[in-house]
Amino acid sequence: MKIFAISDLHLSTTGEKPMDVFGGVWTNYVEKIKQDWSDKVSDDDIVLISGDISWAMKLEDAIIDLDEIKDLKGKKVMIRGNHDYWWKSLSKIRSALPSGFFVLQNDAIKIEKTVICGTRGWTCEGSPDFGKEDKKLYLREAERLRLALINAQKVREYGDKLIVMIHFPPFNVRRENSLFTELFESFNVDAVVYGHLHGKDSRADRKLTKNGIDYYLTSCDQVDFKLTEIELGE
Repeated sequence: MKIFAISDLHLSTTGEKPMDVFGGVWTNYVEKIKQDWSDKVSDDDIVLISGDISWAMKLEDAIIDLDEIKDLKGKKVMIRGNHDYWWKSLSKIRSALPSGFFVLQNDAIKIEKTVICGTRGWTCEGSPDFGKEDKKLYLREAERLRLALINAQKVREYGDKLIVMIHFPPFNVRRENSLFTELFESFNVDAVVYGHLHGKDSRADRKLTKNGIDYYLTSCDQVDFKLTEIELGE
């Protein structure tokens, strides 16, 4: 079993919000993702999708968008991004999703010897324009992450690897410690995947290691619209 990750698909099958308005790099980007996905992923593999999945406002429209990737191989595990406005009732989402899709919200899933949990996250302290309202959301999301990690610990057994999915970068541009990184370290997380960042001017590393934890940026335009394999070691 291999584990791959990608985020910020921003699917819009209706064409109401085409991504190519953000530059030529987005032209036919969904086909690029699907081709790379087909080349890499088998039925036994996992694909993590860390938010901003669909531009849809309603669940029924998001399900139509997900038809774009429904027939691709692998177990698809998703968390909510800041643009997933269709993501409201978790029970309704789970009942409406096609087979092979899994959603996480303050909880965890175990697949073979890998435990996965996640939350949306928020802008971290020390980021530009971080204000009073950001502080409230930052603290709330840190608590949601703590709950997700507690749930992960309940199903984690000796030898299991733990991956956290978070949409926002879990640190500021200086890669300083945050409530998120402190939680990752206290719960012995092995790897973190995140997205949200776009554009050539984003100060971002596709992979960095901080205090023994590997962090993977998976925004699709930052990874050339290709899936990133998550390496967990022995």
